[in-house]
Amino acid sequence: MRTTVLILLFLNMNYLQGQTKEKSALILIETQNEWMHTEGKLYQALVQDKEMLHNSITNIEKVLDYARKNDIEIIHVGLRFQKGYPELANGKSGLRKAIPKAGTFPIEEFGSQFYETVKPMDGEFVVTGRVGASGFTGSNLDVYLRNNKIENLYLVGYATHVCVESTLRDAHEKGYNTFLISDATSAFNRMQQDYVLSEVVHHFGEYISTKEFINE
Repeated sequence: MRTTVLILLFLNMNYLQGQTKEKSALILIETQNEWMHTEGKLYQALVQDKEMLHNSITNIEKVLDYARKNDIEIIHVGLRFQKGYPELANGKSGLRKAIPKAGTFPIEEFGSQFYETVKPMDGEFVVTGRVGASGFTGSNLDVYLRNNKIENLYLVGYATHVCVESTLRDAHEKGYNTFLISDATSAFNRMQQDYVLSEVVHHFGEYISTKEFINE
C-alpha cells in the first residue's frame, strides 16, 4: 500500500511539473550586441559595472542552455528601429529622445543583432513590433503568450532598471506570474541593480537566482 501511494505521488508530481513547464517561458530582453558586445554603443557608453554585466552574460548562457534542454518555451525580445527612427515620432524626452540621439538599435546593423552565444535557434519565438521600454509595447508578445497558454514568465537581459523592470511591471498588470532572474540581468551599476531588487520587484513579482531557476 505504501509503495502504491509513493508511486502515485511521484507520478502526480511529475505531471504537475510538466504542466508548469508547459505554461512557462524564458524571456530574453535585449540580449543584443548593443549591450553585450564590447563594441556595443550601450556597453561602451552606459555600462559602469562591467564585471556585473559579464557575470550576467555567463548566467544568461546557463539559463538558456537549461531551458533548451528542458523544453521550456524561449522568447527573444529585441529592439530594432527603421532608419530615422520614425516609430519614436520625434520624441522630446525619455527613451524616445535618447535612442535616436545615441543611434542605437538600427535595423539590420551590428548593434541590433543578437549576441553570438545567445542567438535564437529554430523554433524559438522572436518578438516583432516592439517600440517601447516594455517588451509588450507595440509587439506581438502578449498575443503569443496567451495563444500558447503561457502563465509564468522568467525574465533575463537588459537593463534591469529600464526595460527589464518595464516588462516586469507590464507583465504583472496583464496577469502573468513573473520572475526576474537577478544575476542574469544587469543595470548600469550596482546601486541601480540593488534598488530594483530590494524596492521594486516585490510589487510586481519575485526574483530568483540562476541557481534557483536551474534547480527548479
